[in-house]
Amino acid sequence: MSFLFWTYILNALLLINHEIDSAYWNEWKLFRMKGGIVGFLVFNIIAILIALLGIVPVYLQTFAGILFSWLMALTGILTFCIHLTFIAKGRREFKTFPSLAILSGILVISILEIIAILF
Repeated sequence: MSFLFWTYILNALLLINHEIDSAYWNEWKLFRMKGGIVGFLVFNIIAILIALLGIVPVYLQTFAGILFSWLMALTGILTFCIHLTFIAKGRREFKTFPSLAILSGILVISILEIIAILF
């Protein structure tokens, strides 16, 4: 199995864990999501489904797999940047060690995933 496959799997794992952490922090309130917890759960069903659908194409090293990898890596970087912005603005959410470790891990793995895509 390729390095890209394992970075994809690890990134998906970290992003899913981040969404679990997000439920703890009531992230739907932070983003003022319409639908509250229901909208948040629907969003996560779709997001996790997309992540899971990418596993086989990434494993098979198809063009679709490369697209899924780009989507995963860019989602990871965007997730890190959005939450860092909230933290910089003084929000209390996501400031615990586990939250920061997950977000930092997402950034590192996303960068490694992009490197794996390019090389």
